[in-house]
Amino acid sequence: MHKILLIFLFHGLLHNIHSQYCVSGGPSSTIDSNLETLQLVGTSGGINFVGCPGVTGVQEYFSETTTVSAGASYVMTIKFGTCGGNFNSIGEIWIDFNANNIFEETESIFTWSGTPPMTTANYVLTIPASSLSGQTRMRAIHAEGQSFPLDPCSSFTWGSVTDFLITIEDGVDCSSYIGDDASDARLVPSIPYSETYDNSFCYSNQNPAYNSPDVFYKFATSMSSSLKVSLCGSLFDTFLSIQDKWGNVIAANDDNTECGAQSIVDFPTAGYDTLYAIVEGWGNQMGEYTIDFGTGNLDIEDITSDYYSITPNPAHTSIKIEGAFSGQLQIVDTEGRSVLDTFYESNKTIDISNLPSGFYIVHLTNDERSCDKKLIVQ
Repeated sequence: MHKILLIFLFHGLLHNIHSQYCVSGGPSSTIDSNLETLQLVGTSGGINFVGCPGVTGVQEYFSETTTVSAGASYVMTIKFGTCGGNFNSIGEIWIDFNANNIFEETESIFTWSGTPPMTTANYVLTIPASSLSGQTRMRAIHAEGQSFPLDPCSSFTWGSVTDFLITIEDGVDCSSYIGDDASDARLVPSIPYSETYDNSFCYSNQNPAYNSPDVFYKFATSMSSSLKVSLCGSLFDTFLSIQDKWGNVIAANDDNTECGAQSIVDFPTAGYDTLYAIVEGWGNQMGEYTIDFGTGNLDIEDITSDYYSITPNPAHTSIKIEGAFSGQLQIVDTEGRSVLDTFYESNKTIDISNLPSGFYIVHLTNDERSCDKKLIVQ
């Protein structure tokens, strides 16, 4: 029977790699479109930002901060203007309410399009009651010549990206949520074990595979000679990896034939005393999931006889196909267009340096089989 388990041969992935906000994008020019005014007076403190002269990249305006309360409403004054000429552009503002270091589509609070200067807007900002307590970021982008949806991590020529710090009070207290990293993992007491949980709040990106929030589970291998961990039934496209106590990935799975976009790993436990299962989503996906730990049915020959993987993933300049077969490789973008078509063989380096950042599907085929795998290019 064909096994869908992927065995990753790279080592040294440390648990203490922390997520951070994307701060490498923004404008390359200091002229023209710019956030001209942003004012927000909270429960205490206030932000009174005046733009111009323009700043390249991400401007971290942290000299003024404000504190707001979950469930309360405030008036925010906004004006997208210019530090030069007036050209068609768009503006958008996000607040990271769940403090996972990602500005999600659902966290967009204000949009505008037109030719600056815009009429000053007084926007009523309501802080969701489900927001996390603590410090978080607000990001305002003014981008010339762009269109919606606007990527909060995008790079462009004219415009501005400005970050502000906001402290939220009376929101969700994350101190009781365990499992954010290996040092505070959720314990699996016995096999079988199952729980339904949610990684969309109180969790950050501690695992380098994707940018989504991660939840760590710790379990003893003495409970079975082989284990099967499943995320079937989860409400988002999951990615599941198994790591040893040093952070080395010993098994991982993205999609599978049993439950599609959810993940399953089936692996032997010989040689390990403690392992970690890390739940995360494809790309930035997150939400409610169900994880099941059960007895596996694989031995070491089943696993190593027929595996393949793409490393690294995410990648930047090149990838390798690590596996037991060779054939044709085609990379397709999210529009269904083929961007690379070449012959591949195990451990051959494939140049992807000319591919723009984004999500891709890698289609591998030969006379015996065909499979699709996801790839992130950074």
